[in-house]
Amino acid sequence: MENPAPVHPIDINYMQVTEMVHCYVESVGLNRLQAYNPVNKNWLWKKGTANIEVFINRLTFADGHRRDFIKIFSPIMDMPQTTKLLEFYRRLLELNDEKLGIKLTMQKGANKIWATFERDIKGMDYNELTTFISDFEYWADVLDDMLKEEFPNLN
Repeated sequence: MENPAPVHPIDINYMQVTEMVHCYVESVGLNRLQAYNPVNKNWLWKKGTANIEVFINRLTFADGHRRDFIKIFSPIMDMPQTTKLLEFYRRLLELNDEKLGIKLTMQKGANKIWATFERDIKGMDYNELTTFISDFEYWADVLDDMLKEEFPNLN
């Protein structure tokens, strides 16, 4: 009987963080099988008015070395069609400074503002994961309502 190939430490870390996200989902009363999409390898759920998505992004470099990042994001609002863009962008930058760990972003070619958090998964433990996911859920739910209220003519 052949010995199985050893599992690379980065793959072990990936599997551990994947299980931690499953455990978090269950800890907040969600069903891991309903929240996880195995085809897209992502988790989806709702917190208040915010849609939360979590996935682990694998980046492989030319030299073959790989880094894995957990990314959490939520659509906040549509990109405004207004003459007050400077005021709007300034407010987004101010919020990026105020809301530690959360950044407001735009994806290239998209017309939405997103709340985003990302971190290399190396060295991550369950306490850190639960803290930043629950913080993110809170701020995504607050920011989507707050920005739509501050800029009501933009949606």
